[in-house]
Order: sequence, then C-alpha cells, then structure tokens
Amino acid sequence: MSVWPVQDAKARFSEFLEACLKQGPQLVTKRGVEAAVLVPVSEWRRLQQAARPSLKELLLTDAAPVDFALPSRGRLRRRTPGL
Repeated sequence: MSVWPVQDAKARFSEFLEACLKQGPQLVTKRGVEAAVLVPVSEWRRLQQAARPSLKELLLTDAAPVDFALPSRGRLRRRTPGL
C-alpha cells in the first residue's frame, strides 16, 4: 500500500486514482498521521458484504439486540371484561 501526503493526493489526484485502480488501496496521511484510504469500488463492495451479517446469522445469534425502550403504561384504569 502506497502512502500519499494529502497535498500530493490533491495535486496529483488522477495519478492517485490510477495507482489505486492498478496497485490497490492507497493510504492518505495528513500532517504525517494516517487519515484515509482510497480503495477500488470492487474492494469496497466486498468489504461491505463481509461486514454485513445475513438474515440467517442475525436469527441464529445468541445475543439478540434488546436495546429498545418500552413505552410507559398510562395511569388509566383497565376496562372491565364484558362491557
């Protein structure tokens, strides 16, 4: 993976993009600190699919998400049966 300072990536964007398409992901640094990565769209889609669980995986998981708030019950009396 090649490393590009943000100034070079901006000034030579066409070359930066071509390097990404031919060589793979390209790392961008800002003030010497890793900031972003440019990846080909095919690689991005593959990563997105790998990160997204399937419906089957969600249904079979032991830890189901239960972080939802239940509304509080009102103070009204319940109806009596038969009326």
